[in-house]
Amino acid sequence: MRIGLGSPLGVLLTGLASFTMMGFAQGLIGPALPELTRNFSLPEGAAGLLVSAQWGGSAIGVAAIYFWSHRITPRLALAILAVGGAGLTLQPSWVLMLISALVFGTGYGMATAVFNPRVLQAFQTRGASMVGLLNAAYAAGAILSPLAFVALGNSSMLAFGTAAAAYLVIWLFAAEPTREAIVQSPSKARTGFKPHYPLLVFAALGIGLEATLAGLGPTALIRAGASEAQAAQLLSGFFFTFLAARLGLGLVADRIGSFTLYVAAMALTVLASGAAVMGQEGVAFVAMGASAGMFFPAIFVTGARKMGDDPRVTPVILGSALVGGIGMPLLVSWLGAGLGEMGFFWLVLAISAPAALAAALSLRSMAR
Repeated sequence: MRIGLGSPLGVLLTGLASFTMMGFAQGLIGPALPELTRNFSLPEGAAGLLVSAQWGGSAIGVAAIYFWSHRITPRLALAILAVGGAGLTLQPSWVLMLISALVFGTGYGMATAVFNPRVLQAFQTRGASMVGLLNAAYAAGAILSPLAFVALGNSSMLAFGTAAAAYLVIWLFAAEPTREAIVQSPSKARTGFKPHYPLLVFAALGIGLEATLAGLGPTALIRAGASEAQAAQLLSGFFFTFLAARLGLGLVADRIGSFTLYVAAMALTVLASGAAVMGQEGVAFVAMGASAGMFFPAIFVTGARKMGDDPRVTPVILGSALVGGIGMPLLVSWLGAGLGEMGFFWLVLAISAPAALAAALSLRSMAR
C-alpha cells in the first residue's frame, strides 16, 4: 500500500518519515568524525569537510528546486538520499565519502525544499505549526542516531546502512503526487519577488550555527575532555532539546512572532556558549540544541511572510541558509584547531553575540 502525496495528510506523513531519517543520518556525521579521522588517517580538522560537503550538496538540491521545481518530486529526493546513504555506508575512500556526503546533501536539500512549502501551503492557517511538527521529526531521528551509533559499536558503516535502507523503504511506499498536485503546490506561476537581504543574512547565521553545533560539537567536546561515548550521549541530549524546542514551536508558533523566536534562539546561544567557556560545556551544549531547533522554522516562516509565495522564495531562503551551513563549519573547524580545548565555544560566542544584537535591533522591522 502506498501513501498518496497528493493530499495534505499524505504529504505530511511522508514528510514526517523522510525528515525522521534525514535527521537520523545527519545526526550520525558528528559522532562518526573521530572514527573517520582514524580510519582515513586525516589531519586534525580535516574530517569537518564531510559536514561542509553535506551542506554543499544541500545547496545543489535547493538550486535544482529553484530552476526545476516542477520536475522534482519527493520520490526523487528520497532516491538521491538512498544513493548518498549507500556511499556513506560503503566508505571506499575519503574522496568518495565526500562525494557521497555531497549526494546525500543534494537529496536533503531537495526534500527540505519540497516538503516545507507544501506542508505550509497544504495546512494554510495551521501551516506554521505543521512546519514545526515536520522539522520536529528531523530532531526525533537525530536524537536516536548517536545512541544507535554507540549501540552499533561506533560503526558508522552499520549506522549509515540503516539510514540508506530506510530511505529505500519510504521511497517504495510513497506514491508519486498527481500532476494536479504538482502544479498546485510549489510550481505556481512566478509572480516576482524582491529578496529581503537582512533576513537572508540572518538565515545564513542561524543555519550556520546549527550545522556547526551538530556537526562539530562532538569533536569539540572530546577535545575538552569528554570520551567518544560521552560526546555521543551529549549530542543525543542536544537533539532532545532540539526536538523539545520544535515541538514547543508547534504550540506557540501561531501566537508569537516568528522573528521573535529567532531573536530568542540567538540569545540562548550567547548565554549557553558563555556558560561553556566558563567550564560547563556539557550542559551548555545540550542547551544549545534548543536554540538550534528554533533557527530554521523561525527564519523560514518569517521569510515566507516577508517575501511572498513565489516558488523561488523557498530556494532563496534555503540557499542563503546553506551558505552558512557550508561556510561556518569550515571556518570554525579551521580556526578552532589552533585555539585550544575551548576554542570551538569561544568561536560560537564570537559569532552569536553580534548576531543576537543585530537581530534584536531588527525585530521591529522584521515583525512588519
